[in-house]
Amino acid sequence: MADEKEMIDETEQEVVIDPPAIDSKYRMIILAAQRSKQLQRGAHSRTDIDTRKNKATRVALKEIKNNKVNFKFTDQDDEATAEA
Repeated sequence: MADEKEMIDETEQEVVIDPPAIDSKYRMIILAAQRSKQLQRGAHSRTDIDTRKNKATRVALKEIKNNKVNFKFTDQDDEATAEA
């Protein structure tokens, strides 16, 4: 019984994600669109918002606002390798 409770506590721990800062509203829209597609295809929401009452786009924007989505900018990686 104690083992089951420990397993539940371990799975309920919140994962801290530290994504880079979004520097423009256009990047945020593209990121939200990609996450929205994932949600529409069956991905689970990482927030407490009800997915049956809210559209996938609103859920995606809330996840981004709460830093629940992990991402990286690929164009900035390309610039860094070009400079080196």
